[in-house]
Amino acid sequence: MITTLSIDAWPARGRTLLPGVLACAVVAAAATFLSQHYGAPVMLFALLLGMAMSFLSLDGPCTPGIEFTARQVLRLGVALLGLRITVAQIAALGWHPVLLVVLSVVLTIAVSMLAARLLGFQGLFGLLSGGSVAICGASAALALAAALPGHPLKERATLFTVVGVSALSTLAMIAYPMLARAFGLDARDAGVFLGATIHDVAQVVGAGYSMSHETGDVATFVKLMRVAMLLPVIVFAVMITRARGNDAGGPRPPLLPWFAVAFAALVVVNSTGWLPAAAVSVGNDFSRWCLVAAIAAIGMKTQLRELAAVGLKPVALMLGETVFLAALVLALLRWTI
Repeated sequence: MITTLSIDAWPARGRTLLPGVLACAVVAAAATFLSQHYGAPVMLFALLLGMAMSFLSLDGPCTPGIEFTARQVLRLGVALLGLRITVAQIAALGWHPVLLVVLSVVLTIAVSMLAARLLGFQGLFGLLSGGSVAICGASAALALAAALPGHPLKERATLFTVVGVSALSTLAMIAYPMLARAFGLDARDAGVFLGATIHDVAQVVGAGYSMSHETGDVATFVKLMRVAMLLPVIVFAVMITRARGNDAGGPRPPLLPWFAVAFAALVVVNSTGWLPAAAVSVGNDFSRWCLVAAIAAIGMKTQLRELAAVGLKPVALMLGETVFLAALVLALLRWTI
């Protein structure tokens, strides 16, 4: 009965999503055209064109489809990136990126909790904001908020963290490739830097592939290693909640998102050599279109003016966390790789 109702609801759901999905597809096509004719990164064009059309996401028929593209289409595109990578390529990276990811996540969260206390906030706000910066942006913020103890200002803190980390991630997507070039990082080290520092998966993909395919592949893999760190950090948050005898309540997100699991599965399948070259090529092309459309949708959703209503201390905290993470990763790249 449930399955029948779900199938019957598909046409109505499709009509709801269609305007926004088409808007994102049009922006993706325009960005691709401009990229091919002017030689600039397609992801940057998609982001800027999307931001110019941000009015579509405020309230109207395009809003559901834009939200769907920014979340579900993005995840599908990231999952399909597994067709670009093999186990042999991952093994060639060595153990250093793993050590770098673990150290950067742990130290960023620890410093964030300490800085939050020094600024007059609860340490848990530092865990929430630091976890979002160190792991995977808004997704980590929502996952951690579901695991942390209840608090009268919890929803406001979560909303600010989501908005703040999304804005900072968008800025990082534009600035960090230039920073990588300024420091003379090669394609591999640039991928490690971008994957270990930019907050959201979409912006990591956009920044990485705007530099080169090799940089994009490395950045995606390193970023998904950071996503995997969400599991132990959520366990830590749950331990705090239980120690305080306070249940956050409500449904909790999965410990690992499905697109990270699908990405890993496709890497394994692609490493076997069983897939025809044509299938891999089609998957790669479809993945690219999904990601460009998703970047356009994220641009449409970016409302930087929302940060104007927040005090300076939370902004300073998240900006400091972002700068600390970037400086730490650059130092670790110099000392450990």
